Amino acid sequence: MAQLKLVGFVNYTELMASKYGGGAEILEEMYTLSDRGERELALRYDLTIPFAKVVAMNPSLKMPFKRYEIGKVFRDGPIKTGRFREFTQCDVDIVGVDSQIAEAELMVMALDAFRKLELKVMIQYNNRKLLTGMLHVFGTEDEKLNKVVLILDKLEKVGIESVTSELNEQGLPSATITLIKQFLMDKGNSSFGYFEAFAEKNDDVKQGLNELKELESYLKYLGVEKQCVFSPFLARGLEIYTGTVYEIFLADLSIKSSIGSGGRYDNAIGGLIGTNEEYSTVGISFGLDVIYTAVNSTVKELEENPYVDYYIVPIGTQKESLLVANNLRNKGYKVECEMSNKKVGKALDKANKEKIRNVVIIGIDEVRNNQFKIKDMFSGDERTEVYSFD
Repeated sequence: MAQLKLVGFVNYTELMASKYGGGAEILEEMYTLSDRGERELALRYDLTIPFAKVVAMNPSLKMPFKRYEIGKVFRDGPIKTGRFREFTQCDVDIVGVDSQIAEAELMVMALDAFRKLELKVMIQYNNRKLLTGMLHVFGTEDEKLNKVVLILDKLEKVGIESVTSELNEQGLPSATITLIKQFLMDKGNSSFGYFEAFAEKNDDVKQGLNELKELESYLKYLGVEKQCVFSPFLARGLEIYTGTVYEIFLADLSIKSSIGSGGRYDNAIGGLIGTNEEYSTVGISFGLDVIYTAVNSTVKELEENPYVDYYIVPIGTQKESLLVANNLRNKGYKVECEMSNKKVGKALDKANKEKIRNVVIIGIDEVRNNQFKIKDMFSGDERTEVYSFD
């Protein structure tokens, strides 16, 4: 897979604000500035549009072309778990493949990557043609289509009532809202068979459904269909997408937002060079910061400190305690002997904090009686060991 050196953090605002980019919603989060030459500039909000520009400017690239890139991006959006205004994005893209085999390869690559990170994930996928075609069938006007798509994309987050309320605010005909609501609530909408009748009425539904069936055939053949779930209202908020879209979530939903996403964007490259020629392009993106958060949240706490077998606490018995420590070390144990005259309470607090299981307490009485106590900090039990201090 090729690695291509792309343009830097700063791009012309005109490029980043292109209609072939992220669309109105993401432009609200774009950082803009101007230089001494009074040129209007913007910090890149993703790696996709700068990449599409590079491909557009290099027509001699051999197809299919595969590329990966890791770099900083910037968005002036709300901060939440794993989401920052400056973050590192990891992108993989394939240009020049019409078949859904490209989507399948990227989805399987994502599953492989997260398996190596020991993160259990699921991928939700859909097709923008299928969704927009259904909305056309229900009577949604073209100029309101993208806004309605964005509203439906929030269904799982805000619920059916909030979605219906937002649809009403768009001034859609009541009949259209009723049909959309029925579509959202129909229990059969998670099956491809549900869309067969609509495919006879609308070419976009038909094409989207065929692409989904092709993708599913690859996922089944590769044995990952249980980790990849069809989600009929997933749209991805960005207007750039033209076909298959997908989002990656932690299986336990300990982080609610997606930790990766992508899809097909066939119009971006041709649009940027003004030819409107379609370049079959599919990408997937991972947020490194949210993945780091996910990894940290799933790391299990150590049940026992692996570096200390015994923690010896002397009570006015430094010499005798050091003798016991040496004896235990000679037997192969890892031993820490307290040397800062901590009181017993403070020493036990340290053992709890550092998950040291065995604490040996040696006081004057223990030395006089040729024995010492071992306290199990996990169970709370104590036992006495005979030891000659003579």
